[in-house]
Order: sequence, then C-alpha cells, then structure tokens
Amino acid sequence: MVIVLNASATPEQIEKLTQELETYGCSVWPTHGQFQTILGIVGDTGKLDRDYLLSKMYVDKVLSVQEPYKKANRTFHPENTVINVDSQTIGGNKLAIIAGPCSVESREQIVGIAQDVKAAGAGFLRGGAFKPRSSPYSFQGLQAEGLELLKQAKQATGLPIVTEIMSISQLEQYHEDIDVIQIGARNMQNFDLLKAAGQITKPILLKRGLSATIEELLMSAEYIMAGGNENVILCERGIRTFETYTRNTLDLSAVLAIKRLSHLPVIVDPSHAAGLWWMVESLSKAAVAVGADGVIIEVHQDPSNAKCDGQQSIKPERFAALMNSLREIARIDNRTV
Repeated sequence: MVIVLNASATPEQIEKLTQELETYGCSVWPTHGQFQTILGIVGDTGKLDRDYLLSKMYVDKVLSVQEPYKKANRTFHPENTVINVDSQTIGGNKLAIIAGPCSVESREQIVGIAQDVKAAGAGFLRGGAFKPRSSPYSFQGLQAEGLELLKQAKQATGLPIVTEIMSISQLEQYHEDIDVIQIGARNMQNFDLLKAAGQITKPILLKRGLSATIEELLMSAEYIMAGGNENVILCERGIRTFETYTRNTLDLSAVLAIKRLSHLPVIVDPSHAAGLWWMVESLSKAAVAVGADGVIIEVHQDPSNAKCDGQQSIKPERFAALMNSLREIARIDNRTV
C-alpha cells in the first residue's frame, strides 16, 4: 500500500500516522518530496481501513501495490534513486562508467589499467578478486591478494572499487574494503547472501540471473532492501536464449521496463552479454541510447594473454575512443559522463 500525503501534512501528523500504522504490524517507509510525502506500507495491509485513511485532510490518495516487490517499486518511490559512492554517483543525469579487467592478475596490471580508464573518464574500477567460474579448473582469481591489489589501485587513482563477493563469509570479512559489492548472476537468487547484503549499508550491484525474469530480478533486490539496505544497483548482463553465437543475449528492453517499474538505477554489462570484444563498443552506445544509468566494461592491456575473459575485453585505447562517443550520445539526452 502507498499513502500519498499533500503538502499540508505536518511532521507531527506524519509521525502520528506512522505510529498508528505500526500498531497494525506494518512498517512505514517515507519518501519526502518537495510538494508531497509518500508513505510506503509493508505488511498485512488488509487490516487497514482505506476510507478511514482518506478521511484525514492531509491524505490525498491511498493506492494498492499489486506487484510482489514493494520497496523496489516506483509507486513507493516515484523519484529516481541516486546512490552516492565516494565522490561519484550512480543514477541521475551523470552516467556511471565502470571499467577494468575481468580479474586482477598483478599489481602492474591492475594499477596500469586503473590509470588508463581514469584518464579516459571512467568513474569506477572493476576487477575480480574472487572469480566464480564454470569450470573448477579455470583461474579462480587471486582471492584476498587480488583485493589488496585493488585497494592499491584505488590508492593510486582514487577510483572506487567494484568487485564481486560470492559468499556470506566473504561479505562479512571483506565488505569494508569494497566500495560497491557485486552479486553476480549465479548468485542472484542466493537468498541467504541477499539477506546478508541487506544488513550492511554498502551499495550492492545486483546482476540479472542467466534466465531470470525482470520480476525475479526485482524480487532479489527486494530481499536486500527488506533487510534495510536500499543502495541497490541493477545490472542487465544478457540472458540465456537459444542463440549460441554470442555468450548471452543482451536484453536492452529490460532497461526500459525496469526503469518504468522501479526507481533503482540500471546499468548494462555489454562485455558479458556479447562475450565478443568487437561488439562491446556498439552495445555500450546502444545501452546509453536507451537510457541506462551506466555501463560496466571489461578493459585489459593484453586481452590475448588475459587469465579470464580476454575475448570480451577491449584495450585501453579503444575504451578511450568509446568514452568520446558515449559523451556525445549522453549529450543528446542532456546527460553527462
């Protein structure tokens, strides 16, 4: 349920109504706008008397929310969410550009790439320390050492770190060292991990599962938000279809659908979607054109010898050229990079 209060509602009236609603076992999530306040009500709202609520002079509307996701729902929070990360933002008019290698391989590699992508205009550094791989014989990342190298790259460039956490124990041990915690596609419905992520305040970049529907993605976000952490960024990274030419099928329509249904920021991962480096630039441009809040791109100095996903990584010079194109596309829509 959503209760829309008009501008005449005083703080005292809002507090009194909140307390009244909580006596019915409901939790209240307020959103304060310039001209109105919206109260998102979660719980057994069947006990609430809609006519009684509308009888209050400062109540404009009482709306039912039909979708199973509540806090991620745009009805609860009409304005787009903007998440602050150090001096950067994700959401709003400025595109979030996240770039770096699939995995951290050495200090020279990660610091060098961090310097290159920052010079080109990226606002965040991505890099895998803990790598979930389809084969147990593939490179699994440098683990804790890789995270330490990411921290050194941040110290050298100032770029916030985006990296994946795979388990609750890793989350508990390392979350203070990471600026944006990525929960990967394979863990999108790891509900225990999602619940644990809801207990911290760090931004969570939640990737869409391999065959997940949009509603399933939003319900996974709801798990995190229900725990109290509302700093969730959604990521479209391609879904599994009958097509085998590309690694996955990039669903750009999901960006439009999610932004209509939810207030949360949505970014696109063209590298994992295509799995082919020569598609990354065009798909990045398309993502910005349809209104994505940013992109996460794999960049490597020597893709042919990368320990992970070299075939979908672009070189720093191509990334720099791509950034110039993204600035022009963003400018058309009155956005910046």
